Amino acid sequence: MSNTPSPEHLRWVKSTYSAGEGQCIEWAPDHAAATGEVPVRDSKYLGGPVLSFTRDGWTGFVKFAADQA
Repeated sequence: MSNTPSPEHLRWVKSTYSAGEGQCIEWAPDHAAATGEVPVRDSKYLGGPVLSFTRDGWTGFVKFAADQA
């Protein structure tokens, strides 16, 4: 079970790799650094669901996405 605080209590940062066509994600780096849990959300749906990754899970997800490009 995740201990991620409510999304409105996190400081969100837009990915530097996000495209200008609205394909943007945000993550909460302060929370990730403090807990090892990497919360990610769609920047178009701020109240929508949040995915939570472990550091290793996030690294694997990013590698997979880069390999698909």
